[in-house]
Amino acid sequence: MQLKNRTRLFTAIATLLLTTPVWATNGYFTHGIGTKNKGMAGSGLAMPEDAISVANNPAAALANAGKYDLGIAIFSPLRHYETGDSMADGYGGAFTIGPNDIDSESNYFFIPHMAGAWQIDDKSAWSVAFYGRGGMNTRWEGGTASFDPTGQGGTPWTVPGTYGGGPYGTGDNGTAGVDLMQAFLEFGYARAAGDNFTWGASLIGVMQLFSARGLGAFGGYTESFNLNYVPGQPPPPVENLSNNGHDRSYGWGGKIGFQWDLNDKFALAGSYQSEINMGKFDKYSDLFAENGGFDIPAAIKFGLTFRPNSNLALNFDVENIAYGDIDSIANPVRNVYNCPTAGGMDTSYCFGGKNGGGFGWEDMTIYKVGAQWGVGNDYTFRAGYSHGDQPIPDNETMFNILAPATIEDHLTVGLTRGLASGNEWSVSFMYALNNKVKGPATFTDPMNSGNPFDPTQTVSIDMNQWELEFAFGWR
Repeated sequence: MQLKNRTRLFTAIATLLLTTPVWATNGYFTHGIGTKNKGMAGSGLAMPEDAISVANNPAAALANAGKYDLGIAIFSPLRHYETGDSMADGYGGAFTIGPNDIDSESNYFFIPHMAGAWQIDDKSAWSVAFYGRGGMNTRWEGGTASFDPTGQGGTPWTVPGTYGGGPYGTGDNGTAGVDLMQAFLEFGYARAAGDNFTWGASLIGVMQLFSARGLGAFGGYTESFNLNYVPGQPPPPVENLSNNGHDRSYGWGGKIGFQWDLNDKFALAGSYQSEINMGKFDKYSDLFAENGGFDIPAAIKFGLTFRPNSNLALNFDVENIAYGDIDSIANPVRNVYNCPTAGGMDTSYCFGGKNGGGFGWEDMTIYKVGAQWGVGNDYTFRAGYSHGDQPIPDNETMFNILAPATIEDHLTVGLTRGLASGNEWSVSFMYALNNKVKGPATFTDPMNSGNPFDPTQTVSIDMNQWELEFAFGWR
C-alpha cells in the first residue's frame, strides 16, 4: 500500500474514532486492545503478533514491522439500577431516589481500531496506533427523586418536592446520564538491545468528549454557587454542571515497555503508561473536581508467555490501574458533606472544588490468563479469562448510577484464519458476567447526623456485557 493511501486510511479511522461513543470493562479501561489480545481476555503482552500490539507495549513494533491491522467491535453493555424503599421519602433533610428499577438505554456501540508498524533498520522500527476507549455512558429514562434540603420547606436555590426524569429527578426531557468518548493516537519507537531484548517508547495524544444531563439537583452544592451566594439575594446561576452538550479536552502522555524473549519457551514483557494530564472540561467545571479536571490514570502491565511446544502458548498477565490518583474519579461523593450548603465549612469540598465529590473509585488490579493453540497451518484458536475486583465501594453506589462500572469477570474466545497471501482474518467474542454492587444511599442523611427516619435506603447497580470484534491484518 502506498504511503499516501496509508495516510488517508489512518486519517479516516482517526475521524471515526473521534465521533464514536465507547464503553470499557475494567473500570473505564478496556479488557484488551486488539482482536487477538481480546480473544485471550487481554493476556498475551509477551506474545505480540499483530501491529495493534504496540498499543499494549510499544516494544512490539520491531517484531511486527511491516504489518497493519484494521478492526471494528460491536459492543453492548447492559446496565441497571434499583433503589429500595425510603421511610423519609425526601423529608427531614433526605435526598431520596425513587424507589426506581430502571435499565439504561443506548446499549450498542461500534468501536474501531487501526495500527501499523514500519522497519527503520535491522534493530529498530516505528509505529502508529489509533484506538478508542472510554466509559461512563448511560442514558436513564424515567424514574423519580424527592428532596427537601432543610426539612423546612426548601431553600432559595431548591424547591422541595418530587421530580421525574432520571435517577436524580431533574432529567433533560425525562432523561439523565453521562457520555464519555476517548480517542488515542500513539506514535511509537522500538529498538533491539541484544538478540533477545527490545525496548520501546511512545508518545500518546488523547482527545476526550464528555456530556452530562439531569444533574441539576446538585446545583446548590457546587463550589461556584457557594462562592457567589449572598443571603437575601437571588441565587447565583450554576452554568457548568449539567445539560451543556459535549465538551472537549486534549492531553499528552507517554508509554514505555520491554519485550524479553528468555528462550524458545519463555518470554516476559512489561509496559507502563504515564498519567495523562488532560485539559479541563470547562462546560462541566461545576461537576468534576479541580474545576472540570478529568485526567487519565497511570497503568502498568506485566505478562509472561510459556510455549510448551510450537503450537501452544499459555499467558499469565497482570494489570494495575491507578484510579485512586485522579481526584475527579477517586474523591468520595460524601466529601460534599463538608460543603457549606450541606453544613460544612470548606468550599473546596463542594462539587467542582479540589476536594469535590467524585465517584469514589479505588485502584484496580486485573489478573488475566489465556491460551492460544494452532491447528494446521491456517487456524489459530484462543480462549481467556480475567478477574479484577471492581473499583466502586459499596457506599458509593448512589453517584455511580452514572457510571456503573461493576464488571469483574470476563470470558473470551477468539479465532484467526490465515490466508495464502500472508494476510489474516481474526474474530473475538467477550462475555462479561453480571456483577452487582449494593450499598446505602449516600444522601439519605446529608447532614450525617444519624437521621432516624431513613438511615438505610439502598442503591444497587449492576451490569453485564458482550462484545464481538472483527479484524483484518495484512502485510
